[in-house]
Amino acid sequence: MSTHGSDPRPPASPPGPEAGPSPEVTETGSMRAVGSSLGTGAKATARGLKGVASVTGRASRATFRQARKAAGAQGAERSGLNRLIELHAANAAGDSAFAIALAGTVFFAGATSGERGPVLLFLGLTMVPFAIVAPLIGPFLDRFSHGRRWAIGATFALRAFLCWVLAGTLGDGSPWFYVAALGVLVSSKAYGVAKAAAVPRLLPSEITLVKANGRVALAGVVGACVSGPLAGAAYWIGPEWACRYAFVVFTIGTVAAILLPSGVDSSAGEESVDGPRDAAGARRRPGLPPKVAFALRANCGPRLLSGFLTMFMTFVLATEPLDGWESKTRSTLLVGLVIGAAGLGNTVGIVVASLARKINPAVMVVVALVADIVVLVLATVFYGLLLLVALGLTVGLMQYLAKVSLDSTIQSDVPVRAHASAFAKGDTTLQLAWVFGGFLGVVMSYPAVNGVGLAFAAVLLTAWAVFVLRSRPQRPAPKPAA
Repeated sequence: MSTHGSDPRPPASPPGPEAGPSPEVTETGSMRAVGSSLGTGAKATARGLKGVASVTGRASRATFRQARKAAGAQGAERSGLNRLIELHAANAAGDSAFAIALAGTVFFAGATSGERGPVLLFLGLTMVPFAIVAPLIGPFLDRFSHGRRWAIGATFALRAFLCWVLAGTLGDGSPWFYVAALGVLVSSKAYGVAKAAAVPRLLPSEITLVKANGRVALAGVVGACVSGPLAGAAYWIGPEWACRYAFVVFTIGTVAAILLPSGVDSSAGEESVDGPRDAAGARRRPGLPPKVAFALRANCGPRLLSGFLTMFMTFVLATEPLDGWESKTRSTLLVGLVIGAAGLGNTVGIVVASLARKINPAVMVVVALVADIVVLVLATVFYGLLLLVALGLTVGLMQYLAKVSLDSTIQSDVPVRAHASAFAKGDTTLQLAWVFGGFLGVVMSYPAVNGVGLAFAAVLLTAWAVFVLRSRPQRPAPKPAA
């Protein structure tokens, strides 16, 4: 019997579950996979954000270049008008930030509270800046016309300082709040007077005064539209941050104002406020020239109607809305449509004035007055949503076209030395007309008389148009031939 040798391999183990990697190894691999995925996603997101930022940056730079190119078109870059256009955009940006910062205060809450008492207080407050501008700032700027750049820069610097003060007084009820807020309003009106007096000094030969004024105003609209969302974001953090944002904008504007072209300060060809002497050696009678006085009287009509329509429609459409607009939300929307149409008309007027080849100021002020009367009569007879929106659009459009025509008449017919006083007097008169119209709108909005409110405005405006046309300056009779 033979014997077999033993097998050198170990005996087979009994069958069982297959052995795999340990739990620790599995968890480590999963974490590595997740980390790798997150890293890849983060890199892709970073690349995407970088691409978006690159595209946005290129678009912003292209938009900025196009805006600067448009501002310097038709000789504006050569004359330096483009610098004033850009400065006005900064002014509008700062003013819009200031307005947003003061949202909800006495300066704006009264106008939107729906109560007539606060609204009348608000109308009175709007007159304070003009009461200071007309008798004080206008003659001061006339006397120191050789320092217009510093005068304009001072209006920016003062607003920057006051906005910084306001940032610390918005929430504590300090009386300095009212002083600082009124100071900003007065400085803003003083800037408008000084800016209007500087436009003729930078006017290129390729464009008219009306078109130059329209281009400057259009830059203001763009500046306000760009700055509004930024100021709104700052206001969301806190109202004081909107004031600080305005401080930054006005500080930049101060530097830009001082760097305006030296032609702004030029006094070549300027005359005294009283005008030149006549042949007998007597000084010309002080006051606005006949063409300017006529244009100012004609402007009072559209401005009065603007104030009347704003206040009258705000109360009437809120308390007695049109059929189908009775709910509170829809009545608020209805008021917004009519008042917003006036704002849209104002913007359209700015675009028209900046693009039109030529506008005759003497004719435009009459056309604006007559157009307002025609649409007002139609809205009175065919009272409805479509006519009310058309009325708001017409009032806003004609108000701006009439105002830019008045500015052009002042700049061409008033001695340069007296531009600041003339603009201050004109702005004060027009603000008085707007406030007077607003008072009438509040009074006529009471339920007992609001049914004849538009008809009353139509009669009043027609009577004013007759008075204005009867006082139209006569052309001088031609001299007989020798």
